Amino acid sequence: MPHQVDVHVGKRVRHRRWLVGMTQQQLAEKVGIKFQQIQKYETGANRISASRLWDIAEALSVPVSFFFEGLEVAAKETGDKSDIPADLMGDKEALDLVRSYYAIPENQRRRLFDLARVLSDVA
Repeated sequence: MPHQVDVHVGKRVRHRRWLVGMTQQQLAEKVGIKFQQIQKYETGANRISASRLWDIAEALSVPVSFFFEGLEVAAKETGDKSDIPADLMGDKEALDLVRSYYAIPENQRRRLFDLARVLSDVA
C-alpha cells in the first residue's frame, strides 16, 4: 500500500503536468525516464527519489516544495467522507471543467455560475 506522502507528491506532479499541458511522455523525455515510470510516480505506486524530484521540478518549472504543499491538509482530510475530493484541482475532470468555464465569455460565464449555484442549492 502506497504511503500517503508518495500519493500526495504524485498527485501534485500530475496536477502540475496537467496545468502546463504536458503529457506523461513529454515529462518522461525531459527527465530521461520511461513514461510508465511517470505513471507509477503519479499514482504513488513508486516513490520519487530526491534527485528525480529535483529533475521533475525543473521540467515543470516549480520549486521542489510545490510537491509538498497542502500535505498537512491532505493528511487531516484522509478520514473525511465528503463528496468533494481533498485535492479538487488534482482531479482531471475538475481541472477540465475550470478550463472550459474560463473559455466562456464573461457574461455567459456569470449566467452559468448562477445556474450552477441554484442547482446545487436544490440538490
